[in-house]
Amino acid sequence: MNQIINLIFQFLYICLIARVVLSWVPHNAHNQIVQLVHKITDPMLRPIQQIIPSMRIGIDISPIIAIVALGFIKKIIVWAMF
Repeated sequence: MNQIINLIFQFLYICLIARVVLSWVPHNAHNQIVQLVHKITDPMLRPIQQIIPSMRIGIDISPIIAIVALGFIKKIIVWAMF
């Protein structure tokens, strides 16, 4: 069970990192993979972005906060299960 939890969270981390990379490079917003990454990461990032808007210099720290939050959630799930 622990391996499944690790796999799920690794997938979420990769999606968040892909989202960050996509924000740095030009990409086709209609690409199915890009749309999938947005569908997976939007529910994690939007609440954070509503609370903490982008900094004045255009840096969005919501992915960093989401990664830290996922780490805490993962630890809580693993602790609760074992």
